[in-house]
Amino acid sequence: MYLLIISMTISSAKAQLKNLRNIEYNWKTDTSKRIVNLEEITVVVPRNTFPKIDYPKFIGKEKGLKEFFKHEPVISVAINDKAKAYPLNILTMHEISNDSLDGIPILSTYCPLCNLSVVYDRRLKHKGKEYLLDFEVSGMLRNSGMIMADKQTETWWQQLIGLGLVGELADVELNVIPSLIVSVEDFFSRYPNGEILSPETGTASQIRYGTNPYENYDNEHNNPYERYFNHSKLDTRLSPMERLIDIKGSDGYKVYPFSVIAKEGVINDHYDGRNIVIFYKEGTVSVLDKKEIAKSKDIGSATVFSSELESRILTFEKTKGEFVDKETKSIWDITGLCINGQLKGKELMPEIHSNHFAFAWFSFHPESEIYEK
Repeated sequence: MYLLIISMTISSAKAQLKNLRNIEYNWKTDTSKRIVNLEEITVVVPRNTFPKIDYPKFIGKEKGLKEFFKHEPVISVAINDKAKAYPLNILTMHEISNDSLDGIPILSTYCPLCNLSVVYDRRLKHKGKEYLLDFEVSGMLRNSGMIMADKQTETWWQQLIGLGLVGELADVELNVIPSLIVSVEDFFSRYPNGEILSPETGTASQIRYGTNPYENYDNEHNNPYERYFNHSKLDTRLSPMERLIDIKGSDGYKVYPFSVIAKEGVINDHYDGRNIVIFYKEGTVSVLDKKEIAKSKDIGSATVFSSELESRILTFEKTKGEFVDKETKSIWDITGLCINGQLKGKELMPEIHSNHFAFAWFSFHPESEIYEK
């Protein structure tokens, strides 16, 4: 009788999911526990389609600058002065990597369809139980956003918001670990002893690193692929492919369009009782433009920090390509490190944020406030 109930549950789940290609269902997920309708989820590729790069090898600065184009973007993660970089061109092919940094279990993720990179802590506590989770790419999407799955409970998670959607851990949220998107060159300038993901991953995808399978996807006049996103739900306030930076408040979010950030160079703002600063620097290319990433357009990097330092609020401006605080005239880099002046060696505290396409963000947080100068 118990097996019959399980079989009926699985059959019901299979029937509700959008699965136009009739891809094999290979999950033990408890679909009776869910916070979304299964009809919102599209099965795109079979489970285990994306090759794993769990606990991968890393290389140092000298070899890293030879292996990677200096202007390509990486996810930069630093914990207690130990830093790792995950090139988006590699994660485009794999989308997630279970790893650790300074003893902390981390999950580095990138969804090319919504251009979202975010790093999560793989540990969590729920109902008095502690979990250490390992993740995989489920092969499913919701609002064109990647759905991850943990291997321990087979819960399905929305990568963009780190929330359990279906399964034992539905409605549980992963903790975000602060990270930045900067160029390979800027990463090693800030962390000369840092490490970057080795392109020798031992997978068949190795031959495709440095290329973009989503050629011209981020063209400003494009829309997301209609087979994965209902165009009638597009938010018209911004171009669908406008890149955004988001900041979380107590009652919602505020987003900052890349086009505005790039024009201003520096944004000093006050949101939800916090003083923040956004730096923008040219010299980081898109991984979703040309087929050969090294020939892609320069979209720059935008990073976000608290502008409060040792009980003082700093105000910044961009002068001759340098970030300068008005209070001490000290010079800062894109990673929030003071590199010259009275405050040399001081660091700004990163604000948890992510960057992504507007269409993807607004599909989950349509109430977000949009920054206007």
